[in-house]
Amino acid sequence: MSSHPVAIFWFRRDLRFEDNCGLSHALKGDLPVLPLFIFDTNILDDLEEKKDARVMFLHDTLRAMRDQLKEQGSSLLVKHGNPQEVWKEILKAYEVRAVYTNHDYEPYARERDHAIEKLLTQSQIPFHTYKDQVIFEKEEILTKSGGPYKVFTPYKRAWLRQLEDAMLDAYASGLSSGRWYQTKSLPLPSLKDLGFERADIEIPPNRIDEEVIRHYQKKRDYPAQDGTTRLGVHLRHGTLSIRRLAQKAKEINATYLNELIWREFYMQVLYHHPQVVDTAFKPNYDRIPWRNNEDEFQRWCEGKTGFPIVDAGMRELNQNGYMHNRVRMITASFLTKNLLIDWRWGEAYFGSKLLDYELANNNGGWQWAAGSGVDAQPYFRIFNPNAQRKKFDGGEEYIKKWIPEYGTDQYPKPMVVHQEARDRAISVYKKALGR
Repeated sequence: MSSHPVAIFWFRRDLRFEDNCGLSHALKGDLPVLPLFIFDTNILDDLEEKKDARVMFLHDTLRAMRDQLKEQGSSLLVKHGNPQEVWKEILKAYEVRAVYTNHDYEPYARERDHAIEKLLTQSQIPFHTYKDQVIFEKEEILTKSGGPYKVFTPYKRAWLRQLEDAMLDAYASGLSSGRWYQTKSLPLPSLKDLGFERADIEIPPNRIDEEVIRHYQKKRDYPAQDGTTRLGVHLRHGTLSIRRLAQKAKEINATYLNELIWREFYMQVLYHHPQVVDTAFKPNYDRIPWRNNEDEFQRWCEGKTGFPIVDAGMRELNQNGYMHNRVRMITASFLTKNLLIDWRWGEAYFGSKLLDYELANNNGGWQWAAGSGVDAQPYFRIFNPNAQRKKFDGGEEYIKKWIPEYGTDQYPKPMVVHQEARDRAISVYKKALGR
């Protein structure tokens, strides 16, 4: 065991030194801080694609952070394994006096953190956790009756009413903000050690484009235009501070800020209703007899449905790990309504591909499309993919970019007639819901 007392800061969804709440508190303490990251096998073992760009992104980010810490005479401790077993090893190797980290709200993360806190408590080591990846969390935005909101608009109003400028101020943290544990450079497991390889997908830059935010409401619905920030992957892994982005949105464009509020709304839904991971938020929607045709699902996954806007979106997702938000709604509506395939199938597929995958957002979006979520819209909201194409990709730029065989005999015929599929979906939903 190292004979020097140390505080550990456990990085998770907060991979940055600047404006990091938990790290700021750790660096204000009297102990030198040893930063830690754990490649969690409980998560990695579920990833089937071994050229997963998200794992590559994490690995590249951690290597860069370790190199930055070298300049402070410190390093980053990176482990690979089951978190409980990893922590047992760490407690044997270091004289740990305190552990700091930031909150995570997903069901697995909460269960994991509870187990680690119990383990640390047995050794009388305090476990300090802080709010960092959201502006408001847990019970901070509640209805007058004291419960969580189930409808977005009143939640948004309450969110904006409670927002104060100080909530968007940056925390004093950074490489020069405190005392780091002095050690030689620690080894970083290779991607191969983790069971992965480098992917061909390019990660969008971690840069706030103020012009994109300024014109967001005008361009956000048109997939052929460069009208979105592509910052989702950086919010997901905390390589960008939510406070910094929300401050810019507040200054420049309320429509963009609205998107950040949606993100927090879905997080609080997941926090208060963790059952939505596996079941419909509106339980009666679990009575829908999904067709779940595996061949049709495969055609949807491959972008071969014969509906160009759907196919372009799926091919973009498969190739780049990204899909434009308007197209996400169209493809999800097509799967759940036109094909009557369980939203959980689509949610899992998106979860396996999206660079910016967040459980709360993905689940919320898919349940919105299926009609089973918190949204108040009726079940018979069904996007017409042809009308959506004409409205948002009238020049067919997006479609032609992703479907080279579009307009030729090689492009498949539509797998359903939209009006017939719409009528079928409404009939099935009505019967299942007793309408």
